[in-house]
Amino acid sequence: MGNASFIAVAFEVVLLTGALVTILVGVVAGRNRSVWGPLVGMFFLLSAVAGLWQWLEVQADGGGLYFSTQNLPIMRSPMVVMDGFSSFAAVILGLVGFVAFLGSWDLQVRLGKRAVEFSSLMLLGVAGLHMMAATPNLVVVFIGLETASIAFYVLAGFTRTVHGSDEAALKYFLLGSLASAMFLYGVALTFAATGSLSLYGENSILNFLSSHIVSQPGILLAGMSLMLVGLMFKISAAPFHQWAPDVYQGAPNAALGLLVAGVKIAGFAAIARIFVEGMASQIDTWAPIVAVIATISMIVGVVMALVQDDIKRLLAYSGVSHAGYILTAIVAGSGGYSAMWFYLATYAFMVVGAFTVVSMVSGPGSSATSIDSLKGLGKRNPEAAWLMAVLMLGMAGIPFFTGFVGKVLAFTSAANADYVWLVVIGVVTTVIGLAYYLRVILTMFSSDEGVELATLDVSMSARFAVIIGATVTVVFGVVPWPLLDVVRNALPL
Repeated sequence: MGNASFIAVAFEVVLLTGALVTILVGVVAGRNRSVWGPLVGMFFLLSAVAGLWQWLEVQADGGGLYFSTQNLPIMRSPMVVMDGFSSFAAVILGLVGFVAFLGSWDLQVRLGKRAVEFSSLMLLGVAGLHMMAATPNLVVVFIGLETASIAFYVLAGFTRTVHGSDEAALKYFLLGSLASAMFLYGVALTFAATGSLSLYGENSILNFLSSHIVSQPGILLAGMSLMLVGLMFKISAAPFHQWAPDVYQGAPNAALGLLVAGVKIAGFAAIARIFVEGMASQIDTWAPIVAVIATISMIVGVVMALVQDDIKRLLAYSGVSHAGYILTAIVAGSGGYSAMWFYLATYAFMVVGAFTVVSMVSGPGSSATSIDSLKGLGKRNPEAAWLMAVLMLGMAGIPFFTGFVGKVLAFTSAANADYVWLVVIGVVTTVIGLAYYLRVILTMFSSDEGVELATLDVSMSARFAVIIGATVTVVFGVVPWPLLDVVRNALPL
């Protein structure tokens, strides 16, 4: 394949084309959802197919670096990398985008003519997320970060008439802009210390750090720290998580699945690509810092989730703790790749399914959602209740569910890297975390005596989204080996 191979950017091209076509078709068809709606789902599935195409090419030819600076050798300053790492991210993001789109369909029905913009923003956001995983250039990482962030800022405040929606979007925008600025400043300092913006190639950060003594180590440390802080904000790791509970509570339920799952996939992919790969020689510097952040995330996430009365805030703090569990795999360096990908791939479907159930119960566009609103769900809609129970047990890390396998893989990776103390904290917080997941399950299957409960009718699209999430949670919890075989090959160049 040549330097400008289409395959290397097929995922982005499909989604960007999809966003443009969706808007055009929506205008021509009078914004008729029955016309442009299937197109959006088709483009998400096509993007997953594009990721599979990339995967097959990588397995056959080994992948490579693409889109170098004009008149310079390809190995000098590549803009795109196609490897098992980026192609697996493409497949997962495409599938998660499709399931999240199904889960958001009820909201789009309510949005009316504005729904076409909502779907287009979902397509643009996922394209930006994959850009973060598919580039070896720090500036392009920032471009992907901003592409996704701007789309999600708008999605967070899309239901303007709902109380708290504007506040959620504003908080997300202000704090997200600060985090992006910190990341960009870190990129500038890293360039000042190493003379490169690329993680791969002849003139790369990787080669510089492995073959030179850094004359200004303080500048490099500051650059690494600022980039790490910017990315930790995106994955809602403590203590950079303060935005998450308020944003989750105010944002429309139907938008949260993609916002939470997609950002975590791209954020962790960027952290792994930049630090585990590009700064492998500095692992003794950044790994202990990541271990401390993982510890704080697990403790803060679990403790704060125990005292929440709002299901969306509970899931937000649950996400903080899960960020800590995935970070335990990151501290192991390249030895934690398979654990990271298995955890991310399965958690993404669990969280999309969970927020879809919340959307069923309280409405796709509502803001605050009390845990008590789930009371009696076992009688109102037994299928939704049992599927939600499966998702909660998966997140809790109960055996025979994917959460258990993911945690075992992450903790094993950390133990092999001599972070046994981090594993102990992870196990303890996992046990404590069972309390709030079981609380949700017990609430769903409890009801007040003598009170008649109306049957909860749900749309086929939302039902399908939750079934997919629960199926992934059970199947790869009982038979994890097929996915494990895949993630073991989802490695960077």
